[in-house]
Amino acid sequence: MELGISTFVELTPDPLTGKTISAYQRFQNMMEEVELADQLGLDVFAIGEHHRPDFLVSSPATVLAAAAVKTKNIKLSSAVTVLSSDDPVRVFQQFATVDLLSGGRAEIMAGRGSFIESFPLFGYDMADYDTLYDEKLKLLVAINENEYVTWKGKHRAAINNLGIYPRPYQKKLPIWVAIGGTPASVLRAAKLGLPLTIAIIGGTPEQFAPYTKFYKEEFIKAGHDISTMQLCINSHAYIADDTQQAADEFFPVYAQVMTKIGRERGWPPTTRAQFDFMRSPTGALLVGSPQEVIDKILYEHELFGNTRFMVQFSVGTLPHKQMMHAIELFGNVVAPAIRKALPV
Repeated sequence: MELGISTFVELTPDPLTGKTISAYQRFQNMMEEVELADQLGLDVFAIGEHHRPDFLVSSPATVLAAAAVKTKNIKLSSAVTVLSSDDPVRVFQQFATVDLLSGGRAEIMAGRGSFIESFPLFGYDMADYDTLYDEKLKLLVAINENEYVTWKGKHRAAINNLGIYPRPYQKKLPIWVAIGGTPASVLRAAKLGLPLTIAIIGGTPEQFAPYTKFYKEEFIKAGHDISTMQLCINSHAYIADDTQQAADEFFPVYAQVMTKIGRERGWPPTTRAQFDFMRSPTGALLVGSPQEVIDKILYEHELFGNTRFMVQFSVGTLPHKQMMHAIELFGNVVAPAIRKALPV
């Protein structure tokens, strides 16, 4: 099972001091994080796209291109590319460029987006939320499959036998479909034979088992070889030397971000009791000692049979020293234990 780190590159205040580091410094910290993840032999580093002040990256491919020349082996992915409000031709060109710079390590994780800011920003109607994504995903797949493309849709100008360049270093770019728990998106990925990422940020992992079962059944039903199927679980996480330290360091930044998002969406504020429940052995959060995180990853592997696990450490802007230590524990302690337990 591949192991990786995802981040939205948050730019939020320290809940203890109220201070926010500069955007420049946050990017410098992030580049050190991806370099460390590469040096530790982790498999994937993924960066999300947002268009709001509390998340720094609006163009994942730009940041991944910088990471490409700083790293040697780690795969570089978006997490996610908001495909509904972007142009599939430009998305492909940008990630093909990252792929060439990195020697074949680029991936696209395509999603509809959990925030809606990009829709009015780029002139799209929220009423077309689902059809935009469906149409653009199919075009992206077509571009990935063929150098010359002929295509006609509802939301974009037609393409008549035009070449799309540059082509990637790999024969094809890996294109993953990322979801938060919608059956329609699971079915779409299965029918197209695309790898699936499920983000589990609340509730219990067990609630998502029907989605993975549905994905596997529909993947086979669509005629795809089950041996090629790839499934990723992505969860909020943090690791420290012991469980109390992990909980005490992570809760303030986690609660700050989730409570702010909750106000926008009508959720109640995040409490310590709720947080501690989600840290339990069957909860959604992977926050604790290295052994607790190992146990949770193996527990979820039993539930899902996933081929990749991504931890999202930076739900809020953690102090850089703490983030680097969490990555070290993940790479030096957690990853070897998982690989020993789940040999290839």
